[in-house]
Amino acid sequence: MSTVLDVNNLHKAFTTGFIPQKKKILKGITLKVEKGEIFGYLGPNGAGKTTTLKCILGIIFPDEGEIRLFGLPNTSLQAKEKIGFLPENPYFYEYLTAAEFLRFYAQLFGLSRETKEKKINHLLQLVGLERASTVQLRKFSRGMLQRIGLAQALINDPLLVFLDEPLGGLDPIGRKEMRDIILRLREEGKTVFLCSHILQDIEMVCDRVAIIVDGKILNQGKLQDLVSEKILFYEIVVSDVPASSFKGLGECLAEDGGRLLLKVTAEENIKEIMKIVLNQNGRIHSLTPRTATLEDLFVHLVRQR
Repeated sequence: MSTVLDVNNLHKAFTTGFIPQKKKILKGITLKVEKGEIFGYLGPNGAGKTTTLKCILGIIFPDEGEIRLFGLPNTSLQAKEKIGFLPENPYFYEYLTAAEFLRFYAQLFGLSRETKEKKINHLLQLVGLERASTVQLRKFSRGMLQRIGLAQALINDPLLVFLDEPLGGLDPIGRKEMRDIILRLREEGKTVFLCSHILQDIEMVCDRVAIIVDGKILNQGKLQDLVSEKILFYEIVVSDVPASSFKGLGECLAEDGGRLLLKVTAEENIKEIMKIVLNQNGRIHSLTPRTATLEDLFVHLVRQR
């Protein structure tokens, strides 16, 4: 695989306050993104994700460090014409229709009329807005605005797409639709740099991740390398059996309407619990092994700071 983004020892500080003081936001960020992968940039609010992204895109300039896109300086026009960007809070002229909005951006890239219309139709279909092409953006929902914003980021057929919190504020259906589009981009051979604090979505779509906390990357790599597959404990949901029957075998985490949620750390206790449930004519609804997740790793790293 070839490297499409190389960030080395990135530092950035801002002057803030009535009595000007410098506050360090980025403290030596180093990362690489390879061609054809979905790279997740994960961190809590205020960790430095958006600042990193703005430095990469050349919107602001770092105090120290080097950024290269496709082997070129990140500020070069040859590099910028190969990228697309969806900001966290995009602003659109709301009286344009979806098609007019995309047509405006296509003109900025100098696309011919035939290419432009073909591209617009393809992108509207990709993001599921072909039926809303003549609808003004002011009538769009939050999820629809995110999708038309993504279409705008793809109008120049970029090789590398930067998405800043593309799933924020979306309902479950909207999040799934956005995840499906991101996965489709990878299938088309594009590289995606995804900034997010929504751990579940990162875990579902990303090939590699980097975790940034307080301006420093604390861990990065493939998900299977970062998160252990070792079983930590088992969760068992049973009903019609009193909690006292399982004393010494597991911890009762919750009780609702006759159902118990048991946490069992010793595997040998599972057979004993099943025997008790059967002897008392109870029911076993589920038995779930619980392995470490990205959330566990993330919370552990944040708490260490």
